[in-house]
Amino acid sequence: MRILKKYPNRRLYDTQTSSYITLADVKRMVLEGVEFEVHDAKTQEDLTRSILLQIILEEETGGVPMFSTSSLAQIIRFYGHAMQGVMGGLLERQMQAFTDLQSRFTEQTPGGMPFTPEAWTGLMGGYAEQSKTLMNQWQEQLKQAGVMFPFTPKK
Repeated sequence: MRILKKYPNRRLYDTQTSSYITLADVKRMVLEGVEFEVHDAKTQEDLTRSILLQIILEEETGGVPMFSTSSLAQIIRFYGHAMQGVMGGLLERQMQAFTDLQSRFTEQTPGGMPFTPEAWTGLMGGYAEQSKTLMNQWQEQLKQAGVMFPFTPKK
């Protein structure tokens, strides 16, 4: 596990390379799959989530945003709500399902063939089915737990 330290002057220090790094360097580490933690240099508090959120903020404001204003507002509404933990788990499972689907698609595309409209349609059709299955499982778990679900699924 790679350890990064954040100093009061907001600089990040990579203990493995003994050098200061930028958020862009941390983003590169994420993209390369490097496991790391960011600790406050003084208190040793884990700041990893905070740094990752900073990277997301930069990405959302600097380019083509992934989240619409409406999506962000909906996420905020779940904080402090009884469903907060359930929503976090659902989002994690959906992201993992999509990542798995991407991996399978990449494995099946010999020589890195580009996405064709037909291939993309097939990929998204499979993802939609997986999403529907996950949502049904989630709703069933809520019913079994006796939690009232305020939304009615469309048929």
